[in-house]
Amino acid sequence: MQGASLEVQNLFLAFGKVTAVNNVSLKVRAGEFVSIIGPNGAGKTSLLNCINGFYRPQSGKILLDGRDVTKVPMHVRARMGIARTFQNVQLYLHETVLENVRASYAAYARYDPISLLKSVLWLGPASREEEKVFESAEEVIDYLEMWEYRNKVVAHLPLGLKKRVELARALALNPKLLLLDEPMSGLTFDEKYDMVRFVLDLNEEKGITVLLIEHDLKVVMEVAPRVVVMHQGTVIADGPPLEVAAAPKVIEAYIGGG
Repeated sequence: MQGASLEVQNLFLAFGKVTAVNNVSLKVRAGEFVSIIGPNGAGKTSLLNCINGFYRPQSGKILLDGRDVTKVPMHVRARMGIARTFQNVQLYLHETVLENVRASYAAYARYDPISLLKSVLWLGPASREEEKVFESAEEVIDYLEMWEYRNKVVAHLPLGLKKRVELARALALNPKLLLLDEPMSGLTFDEKYDMVRFVLDLNEEKGITVLLIEHDLKVVMEVAPRVVVMHQGTVIADGPPLEVAAAPKVIEAYIGGG
């Protein structure tokens, strides 16, 4: 699998008089692993929401593999290879793990009326497509080591497994660019270890481009080759972890600037 490149050019997003993203520019190479950090309210999640199409910026551009997707709808961006997880899990809590993952495929399936009817009646190409969806969902569940939980109702799972199900739903879209919003928030040490292992494997083995928001600076410093720091809607540092950690503006943002 080949990851996608991402370029954000002079992105600006405001809600009324509150500026969330202020003239942000960022380049991420195909297959790169980049972590975005910053104090609360720095604009990190708003930036991800612009990239995946949940928010529409007032100005600036977003390029995926060189193609301008700034005005492309969110569901179309998903088909193009942008997948997203959220800080607060967005799952069907009363459905099973398998049903949650299969629903992610179904949300972006493209049926014409005839194909849809065939799907309902389990006929021809549509039946083969459903079989493919089922097999792909099983593969993702197996990859994330959730086989024993595949028929468990999500509401009954611990937070660490719920976050893994959310990651599985993102992987179901066969992403080229994976946007992760605090996937380790609230997890135990062992759960964080597992999540880090899966994310690194997705980047290193499958070549998926990863853009990670994470508050656990210890994790970021250990796993991210490149760190981007945001503060008050702007990028104040970008580079290797140790270099970024020593930057005066970063120290001020975390200690002096709040």
